[in-house]
Amino acid sequence: MVGLLFYWIYRALQIYFYLIIASILMSWVPELKRTKIGQLIERIVNPFMRIFRGIIVIGMFDFTPMIGIFLYQIGLTYLVQMVNMMLESGI
Repeated sequence: MVGLLFYWIYRALQIYFYLIIASILMSWVPELKRTKIGQLIERIVNPFMRIFRGIIVIGMFDFTPMIGIFLYQIGLTYLVQMVNMMLESGI
């Protein structure tokens, strides 16, 4: 039962990761952000990505989304490892 719960949490976090990727790709085509789906994705992803905005800016290019994706992926990997350790130990 607990394993199933962690499975669905992990899947939700993976979907969020793909929404972050979609948001970054949409930033290359501003018209996509103006659609209803684009606005919805931005509302969902913006609280996380706002943390990193403006850290590494070279000219008119903002490279900080790469930091956000990298840290999110590291966190997701450690979460999976922690859950696996908990399930193996019988907690």
